[in-house]
Amino acid sequence: MNASINVQILNGPDGSPAFAVIPYGDYLSMTKRQPECTVPNEVVGKVIKDCLTPIRAWREHLGVTQTEVAARLGISQPSYAAQENSAKLRRSTREKIAQALGISLEQLNL
Repeated sequence: MNASINVQILNGPDGSPAFAVIPYGDYLSMTKRQPECTVPNEVVGKVIKDCLTPIRAWREHLGVTQTEVAARLGISQPSYAAQENSAKLRRSTREKIAQALGISLEQLNL
C-alpha cells in the first residue's frame, strides 16, 4: 500500500533535483521507525579522530564512568576497562555492554 505524500522537490543551482521537502508530520512518522539505529556525530568523531573503540566513545558521550558501567555489568572496573579497549569481543559481551549503556547493539557496531 502506497500512501501519497505531499512532496516538494527543490532544484540546485544546476537545475537538477537537490532536496525533497515533505510535511513535518510525515517526517516524524518516518524517523520514529529507526531511532535506535542512529549514532551521534560526536561518537563517530571520537572513533575516527581519537581512535577510540565504539564502546569507549559511547561511554564518554553518555558521561558515564567505567566504574558505573562495570557496576551495571556486575564486574570489576579493571575487567570492564579491558573489555572497553578490546578490538574483539564476543557478540554476547557486546550485547551486555550495549544494554548497560542503554543503546542498541546496532549503535555499537560502527
